Amino acid sequence: MSYRRHDIARMVQDDRVHRDLYLSPELFALEQRHFFANTWSYLGHTSQVPQVGDYLAVDIAGRPLLMVRQPDGGIRVLHNRCPHKGSPLASDACGNVGKFIRCPYHAWTFKLDGAPLAVPLKAGYEGTALKDCESGQGMAACRHVAAYRDFVFVKLGDAGPGFEAYFGEALRSIDNLVDRSPVGRLRVEGGVLRNIIHCNWKMYLENINDTVHPLSTHESATAAAAALWQGQPADAPKPMAMEQILPFGAGFDFFDRMGGRVYPNGHSVLGVNFSIHSGYAQLPEYEAALRAAHGEQRATEVLQHSPQNAVCFPSLSVKGSPQAIRVIRPLAADKTLLEAWSFRVEGAPELLFERSMMYNRLVFSPMSVVAHDDVHLFEGMQRALRADGNDWISLHRNFQPDERTQGTLDCNGTNELLMRNQFRAWAQFMALTMED
Repeated sequence: MSYRRHDIARMVQDDRVHRDLYLSPELFALEQRHFFANTWSYLGHTSQVPQVGDYLAVDIAGRPLLMVRQPDGGIRVLHNRCPHKGSPLASDACGNVGKFIRCPYHAWTFKLDGAPLAVPLKAGYEGTALKDCESGQGMAACRHVAAYRDFVFVKLGDAGPGFEAYFGEALRSIDNLVDRSPVGRLRVEGGVLRNIIHCNWKMYLENINDTVHPLSTHESATAAAAALWQGQPADAPKPMAMEQILPFGAGFDFFDRMGGRVYPNGHSVLGVNFSIHSGYAQLPEYEAALRAAHGEQRATEVLQHSPQNAVCFPSLSVKGSPQAIRVIRPLAADKTLLEAWSFRVEGAPELLFERSMMYNRLVFSPMSVVAHDDVHLFEGMQRALRADGNDWISLHRNFQPDERTQGTLDCNGTNELLMRNQFRAWAQFMALTMED
């Protein structure tokens, strides 16, 4: 099928979306070309490239990119291809290129900012048009790059809003995470947990805001944990794993009362009142250090606000506590790469890093007691959506006709507005540069 702008509006209705959004390879190709060009995607954290010449290689929407630390301490994002024949200039996921970038194919070399440095057989290019064409200009750089509190984002195309306009108040979720450090710095540590799931990326992203599924989907994990903890005194200190897994079994009323908030452009916060992370053991000395660093009011705001998930649409999900992020990397209409990263909070007790690592292993690892439940369902849903008889996905729960006319909006925690908001942003940025 050849999709046009009017098809996008038809497939994303007020309270339901068409199954083609999950199934169609043609639609996925259009996402790569339009949607991800018009929106801001998370690339990486500056702590991953601490030294001059350090690089991080990431593919976004099928485009291979390099984030490179510059001699002046800045960050440069380059397209990872040699302007000569197209060879990738870095083949590892990360590393250090040294003082210059060298192509492994024909040894063309470039400065760390991508500018041309030298070519072999230089005399052979005299009198040619090399210097006047794209190949002679060096490595192409991304034009739209923003580093916000060391979180680096890119926009691949020229259409769509600028960084601040695109994220707006959604950036407060990153502030909440970074301000958990008394010195305002985080470091990516502990490696990464990667999981390739054979489902559409939107299926995973909407599940991040789904609070109705834990009771049934994760029943076996929470029941096993509850059985192990049965009979313990109410005031008994919980082991870290119990502290993190038991709240998944909270009832519908708990998840409903935690509340949610949607922002323009698909961003959201789930757990504006409290969340499954709100009951972690307190650390008085650490909290005192936060108050000394940030003041009483800001420290209280940070410590009392621990959302379940904050989505910086479309690629990043942030947990202020336990200091972890998930990155969603779409690979195909039916294949998604999920990355789970942990942060060390500088100036904070080691326990915070242990919480982050424990939570990622417990919940997001391919071998965890939680993630395999979700993966099993996602991959089954991807297959079952091809069944005949119903072309639509229901998003009707708590729908209100006037919700489309409002920007930032609070809602109950089980409201599918959190998902409807994502699909409306998808339709907006898909259609922005598509043909009529």
